[in-house]
Amino acid sequence: MQLGFVSAIVPDLAFDEVLRFASATGYECVEVMCWPKGAADRRYAGVTHIDVNALDDSAVSRIQDQLAAAGVAISGLGFYPNLLIPDEQESKAGIAHLKRVIQGAKKLNVSVVGTFIGRDWTRSIEDNWPSFRAIWPDLIRFAEDHGIRIAIENCPMLFTRDEWPGGKNLASSPALWRRMFEEIPSPSFGLNYDPSHLVWQQMDYVRPLREFKSRIFRVHLKDARVDRDRLDEVGILAHPLEYHSPKLPGLGDVDWGHFLSVLGDTGYDGPICVEVEDRAYEANLDARKRALIQSHNYIRQFVTGGK
Repeated sequence: MQLGFVSAIVPDLAFDEVLRFASATGYECVEVMCWPKGAADRRYAGVTHIDVNALDDSAVSRIQDQLAAAGVAISGLGFYPNLLIPDEQESKAGIAHLKRVIQGAKKLNVSVVGTFIGRDWTRSIEDNWPSFRAIWPDLIRFAEDHGIRIAIENCPMLFTRDEWPGGKNLASSPALWRRMFEEIPSPSFGLNYDPSHLVWQQMDYVRPLREFKSRIFRVHLKDARVDRDRLDEVGILAHPLEYHSPKLPGLGDVDWGHFLSVLGDTGYDGPICVEVEDRAYEANLDARKRALIQSHNYIRQFVTGGK
């Protein structure tokens, strides 16, 4: 496995600075955020380390030179909008940009693009399914035509009042993954697997690794700590951030030794990328860099590296 991190946590660094920091810390790869500039104000969204709208031959050559100089690879390109949002114009803009990210991945010889399915959070799963059928088969065919695999992160996007009650991403559970893959059986359609989202949903985060081993294209390393006393007070119907906190690997409830052992047993040997969303480490850039250093040092006890 190749240890990396998600570039969303360092929006204040230029792309070449991200690569130099990754190399100096001992990371082997980076998932590079490719949002359209100025297109989102959600936390960890709207970060543009590669502008796919300006990815001409000279830009591709420059990026390849920067990667070679740092000795760091791109694990995937990332763009995580809500494509099933009720605002039709916003949905169309997100779809168009995702296609540009797919085209950009092909230009850069990157095989995977990470994203969300999306969801109208005010409607049921069944009422969202026609939108899934209308949008996603064409997107997966587009990815197939470009030789790119789509990795859907399993985050429910259900944390705060504006995402209540349904969340903004359908792909939140094994039952829904099965349904997605039955509808679109393409080998280019898979998961960006993050165990932390199963932890706070009170689900087994290891068991799906074996069933969905052929669908796990990428893995995010983020932890979650459930406050049991608070959960006993507010219950699972409260806004989820009322009873759980995203944490750095090793500071939450994931048993990383067991998780990575089983992941390796399934045959997975691709990138595993630290995703920092721990507010205790977000005061400034230095704190966020320390979060990435600490996470690297912790995960290295389970995964050997080439640096």
